[in-house]
Amino acid sequence: MTQPRPIPNALTIAGSDPCGGAGIQADLKAFSALGAYGTSVITALTAQNTRGVTGVHPVPAAFIATQLETLLDDVAIDAVKIGMVASRDVAAVIREALERRRPRWIVLDPVMVAKSGDALVDDAGIAAVRELLVPLADLITPNLPEAAVLLDRAAPQGRPEMAALAPALRQLGAGATLLKGGHLSGHECPDLLVTADATAWLEGSRVATTNLHGTGCTLSSAITARLALGDDLPTAVATAKAWLVAALAASARLDVGHGQGPVHHFHAWW
Repeated sequence: MTQPRPIPNALTIAGSDPCGGAGIQADLKAFSALGAYGTSVITALTAQNTRGVTGVHPVPAAFIATQLETLLDDVAIDAVKIGMVASRDVAAVIREALERRRPRWIVLDPVMVAKSGDALVDDAGIAAVRELLVPLADLITPNLPEAAVLLDRAAPQGRPEMAALAPALRQLGAGATLLKGGHLSGHECPDLLVTADATAWLEGSRVATTNLHGTGCTLSSAITARLALGDDLPTAVATAKAWLVAALAASARLDVGHGQGPVHHFHAWW
């Protein structure tokens, strides 16, 4: 009798969000909703809600290293998602730990600016992400403002600019790039996936909702979960995007805060 495949373990390395829509909390919800067991290493505490960020308290790099070593000494990780990284020291300890205990998949969501527009990472942190973590990643998932920051260019305003920017992002050293088009104007939200072998547009219609808090965190963690479950990269990205669209469409069922609310991670469950 064939034994069932063990449930895969996914790790999020990111900051926390007290209102539960972004960061560590969103990642763990996405992992769980999609069938992966979620583990976490916290890089920063934030004071935020659906209306904005009022404070960021970075966790010392040495303690992040201790979190990683303690977890990885015991738990086999199938896929990792890296989110908020606030300093070069933190980026360095993450890189060192993951180079030594290399999981099959590493997904980097270069979190730099909250949906409210609040800056989460300073210039030194941005440089550290670009130089130390992007080359480590199998996939990076920047939105248009984040891509502009990584390349020190203007943010794309349309598909031609996205197509022109994507190769430069791959040249930073990641295995693949998912350039997210949600910041474009209009009714469509196209994303552009560029791998070593192909370039593909993932089409999508804009969901009529203001519940956009944590969408980037949620998509990258959903991709990570699908990779941990055994999908190839294009399938993981397409499946995660479809799941996020459904989570956005169901978000009105939640009543969380008075600003940009979260998506409904468990729309298929409750």
